[in-house]
Parts: sequence; structure tokens; C-alpha cells
Amino acid sequence: MKRLLLIAVLFAFAFSAQAQDSSMMIKEEKSVMNKKEGPMIEFENETIDYGTIAHNADGNREFVIKNTGTAPLLITKTKGSCGCTVPKAPKDAIMPGETDVIKVRYATNRVGKFTKTVTVTSNAVNKPTMTVRIKGEVLPAEGEAPVLNMKESN
Repeated sequence: MKRLLLIAVLFAFAFSAQAQDSSMMIKEEKSVMNKKEGPMIEFENETIDYGTIAHNADGNREFVIKNTGTAPLLITKTKGSCGCTVPKAPKDAIMPGETDVIKVRYATNRVGKFTKTVTVTSNAVNKPTMTVRIKGEVLPAEGEAPVLNMKESN
């Protein structure tokens, strides 16, 4: 009887020790999974405000991006929300810790307020697809009447 009781206690002890080891392993795995490995993209600013600019002014701006990850970052695609917004991504990989730019050109021959988006697709593990914005207002050329938006005329 004592032998049976001793075996039961040893079995219970071994089972509880194994359960603790398993729960510790699960916690360690979750911790490793939360620390993402691979390329990670961060934008200095996700919105560029042109402010109020003259008709046919310089429409070129740059989004500064940084690879905060552990592997090379590749920008695979950039797409403007319309033909008046033309993005140009870097062709080369951005190494960990380095920065580069996505150039955006807005057609400033279009008079009035604007808000446009650029969709950026990359191999980043934190944000593989992001949308950044440009906004501003293009004034009419000298001698032209100001253009009223439909919302403003009501």
C-alpha cells in the first residue's frame, strides 16, 4: 500500500513539473512571436501637406521611410489614387536601420483643394500594405477666377 501511495505521489509530482515546463515553453514561444523578425517599414510622416501652393508650382514631395527590421526591405509596388498623383519607389533594397524615400509628384495644374492617397506594398512583416496621403490646395493662375467646389457653392 505504501508503495502504491509512493508511486502515485511521484507520478503526480512528475506530471505537475511537466505541465509547468509546457506552460513556460508556450510563454517563451509567444514572446519570440511578438518580436517580429524580418523587414519592417516606418514612415517619418504618413501625410504630406502641400499647404496652399501656386498654379503649376513644384508638385514634387518625398515620403521618408526607414527599415526598422532585421532584413532588407523591398518596396514592391506604389500606386497613386488617380493619374494626377505619381509615386516613384526606390528600386534597391533598404537595409536594416537605413532610410530612403518614396517620391510623389502631384499635377499642380489642377486648381482647387486636393486629398490623394498612395498605396505602398512591400515585404514588411509589420505593415505589408500601407496608405499614405498628400493634401493641399492649388490656387488659380493670376487673372483666373477661383474655382468653387460643389460643397462650397451650397
